[in-house]
Amino acid sequence: MRLLTHNLLACNAKTCITTSNNFPLKFSNVSLELIEADWNEDFIRGFVPKIEWNALVSASRELGDTSLPDQQPDFDDPMLDEGILKALHHVLLEIHVMEGEMRCPNCDHLFRIKNGIPNMLLADHEIQK
Repeated sequence: MRLLTHNLLACNAKTCITTSNNFPLKFSNVSLELIEADWNEDFIRGFVPKIEWNALVSASRELGDTSLPDQQPDFDDPMLDEGILKALHHVLLEIHVMEGEMRCPNCDHLFRIKNGIPNMLLADHEIQK
């Protein structure tokens, strides 16, 4: 699972739907793999508006990567340092969580990651009907 995917995931258990404390999910017991991805500056710049920056920085640091700045740069700036764009590319697309867990900070629900795929399914009693 790439951090690009992680940045879009939140807990949807019935105890979490009405709260804003169900994102970002926290990593634990992870196994990482670095997989090179083709550089595409247009994709990176286009995806930036969809990113929750603080959650991305927090997740990347949980996984040991400190290449992103604390504050979100101005990605509309054509003079933006290419190094920042490449660091964002690396964090979003090249760091893969292959095994591990994500825990909801609100309800403590555990979502497992196996073979790079997060299991976001909930039991019947956890789903709001």
